[in-house]
Amino acid sequence: MKLFRPLILFVAGLLVLHTAVAQKRTPVRPGAVRGVEYAIDSILAGLTLQEKIGQLVQYSGGWSTGPTGEQIINQEQRSLIRSGGTGSLLNVTGAAATRELQRIAVEESRARIPLIFGLDVIHGFKTTFPIPLAEAASWDPAAVELSARISATEAASAGIHWTFAPMVDIARDPRWGRIAEGSGEDTYLGSVMAAARVRGCQGTRLDDPMSLVACVKHYAAYGAAEGGRDYNTVDMSEQTLRDVYLPPFKAALDAGAGTFMASFNEINGVASSGSRFLMTKVLREEWKFDGFVVSDWGSIGELIPHGFAADPGQAAERAINAGVDMDMEARAYRDSLASLVKQKRVSVATIDESVRRVLRIKFRLGLFSDPYRGTSVERENRMLRHPSHIAAARTIARSSIVLLKNENSLLPLSLKAGAIAVIGPLAQNKRDPVGTWPGPTDTNNVVTVLEGIQEAAAGSLIMYARGCGIDDADTTGFATAVNVARKADVVVMVMGESNEMSGEACCRSFIGLPGNQLDLVKAVQATGTPIVLVLMNGRPLAISWEAANLPAIVESWHLGHETGHAIADVLFGTYAPTGRLPVTFPRVTGQVPLYYNHKNTGRPFNDTSHYTSRYLDIPSTPLYPFGYGLTYTTFGYSDLVIDAATLHPADSLRVRVTVRNTGTRDGDEVVQVYVRDDVGTLTRPVRELKAFKRVHLAAGASATVALAIPVSDLAYTGADMKRRVEPGTFTVFVGSNAAADLAAHCEVVAK
Repeated sequence: MKLFRPLILFVAGLLVLHTAVAQKRTPVRPGAVRGVEYAIDSILAGLTLQEKIGQLVQYSGGWSTGPTGEQIINQEQRSLIRSGGTGSLLNVTGAAATRELQRIAVEESRARIPLIFGLDVIHGFKTTFPIPLAEAASWDPAAVELSARISATEAASAGIHWTFAPMVDIARDPRWGRIAEGSGEDTYLGSVMAAARVRGCQGTRLDDPMSLVACVKHYAAYGAAEGGRDYNTVDMSEQTLRDVYLPPFKAALDAGAGTFMASFNEINGVASSGSRFLMTKVLREEWKFDGFVVSDWGSIGELIPHGFAADPGQAAERAINAGVDMDMEARAYRDSLASLVKQKRVSVATIDESVRRVLRIKFRLGLFSDPYRGTSVERENRMLRHPSHIAAARTIARSSIVLLKNENSLLPLSLKAGAIAVIGPLAQNKRDPVGTWPGPTDTNNVVTVLEGIQEAAAGSLIMYARGCGIDDADTTGFATAVNVARKADVVVMVMGESNEMSGEACCRSFIGLPGNQLDLVKAVQATGTPIVLVLMNGRPLAISWEAANLPAIVESWHLGHETGHAIADVLFGTYAPTGRLPVTFPRVTGQVPLYYNHKNTGRPFNDTSHYTSRYLDIPSTPLYPFGYGLTYTTFGYSDLVIDAATLHPADSLRVRVTVRNTGTRDGDEVVQVYVRDDVGTLTRPVRELKAFKRVHLAAGASATVALAIPVSDLAYTGADMKRRVEPGTFTVFVGSNAAADLAAHCEVVAK
């Protein structure tokens, strides 16, 4: 038991050196890197094979709780840690519980190696922020970074070191439930948001006790699941994989992400958790990633039902040889690696390299210097739901709201609007506004839409009726809702999805309003009272009837704790909406997958010609395009100029455009630049987002907005799998969404 004490003291002495390598953004002294690697060598030399394997095994805590909510640690769990049987635990929270478990690891185990505690901190810990898809609708990477920073601060104060976030999967099919956890359909926007979330999680230094190490997931192409059905097969060209689905992962890595998570799906016949192409060729050899990869829950064991492994031993062999370092809850490494080494199917060197990667992250987190990272119950109580966190949650929530329709300027409502009817199953609902993966939060802290409206419009008569359930056929509440609507001057209907209708394993074949909600909307609309429809959902919804028949529609998503305040701020004009759609809204479910940056085909869509790529029964265009969003004023674009019509590969494409606030209120506009590569050796999308900038303009004011795009960002992957910018002409579109038609042209020439 005393064997490792001199070694740990030696390692602690090296930690003065290791602090410079906390993140890639931090200046790195070569001596510091060598010092940490030498310390890891020393630790590895003293470990038994079973202790090495233990570092590659992660268990869920499975702790029971006592009468006051404290986590109870049983003797079996203590023995597991004491024996060196695990290097990581997930789903254990709280300063007291994590300190006790860490104490066992560093004082009672032979190797004295600290544990790393992980948790799904997706969009909040005790303070819940909008779901990631909603935050992406802010088109504000600074706000997204702040949300992740606050979430990390709260979780770290409760003893967490590692978050299984961000999810950076591109999702073009809104039937897929996990679209809620990412940033939508676009590679560029997704990459910007991925980097922002990593910066927020990890802070300026990974060894800061208030930082978490990020885990970028799900690597890779999980969002392209066939049929929009979770865990399903993915089959695509390598060009599409590299150009559409991998860039957000690379952006997260470049921002300093310390860990990756393998995805559940297969790609082109190879299950991700056994893909050497993904884990070694791309991630390690091409991108030079030196952190570690963890499987998703049980995904190594799932190589067997995939038909990619015959038994747990072969699953473990394929996963670790592919480059998956840590086994989350499949227990295949625990049960099989020692035997595989004996059979020479897995080398000790391979195991050593995986252990090295895990220890490297533990060093960067500062766990060898302070295994507890300063956690205490006092610090935890001080940090959780701090007033500044709640204020930030309200600010970020309202910036995530997208105004979809506002006929005859029905919005904003007057704070003295007379009688307001608030109707719908989500109006006085505290559970569902937190959305999927809300964290270990207390939904009693949620401000409902009804509460937000009552607080904001205290001088108005506020009437409420639930009307119907979220997903049932009960119509007994219709009559009360209709009666309330008849007495009102305006109706706010809060409709949409429960928090259990999106997220993991929550896919829908029909993405309209669930249950009989639309029937209720129609019944209330028949009263003639103007309706503001507030949507609360974790995916785009197909709402063609609603868009055609209701005067105002607000997309609020699942906004978290400050839902009611944020929605009331927008409804009553305290805050003019600034959100823009990060994903296309289809007219009907049958259009999906539907996304703006599609290919043109040889017979592009044309409503006036029969033999084109179109539907017979509906337009092929979306209900609301990517990037779309209204506010309480209007904007006009003119005078688009490209500074240089001829560009070289080392240049930047510099765009200037005049934007004028043509309305009567001050407001924000998100200026978006899309580029089309007109002709390529491989066909190119009709347009791709390449830059955006938010501008604030007073009523009647105008400004020249300048944006620069490196020509290198116009590259794509050719048939030889090499990225290059091909000489040729490009069309540049600038406007307020992906349907922008203000265009200019330039040409890229060879060196």
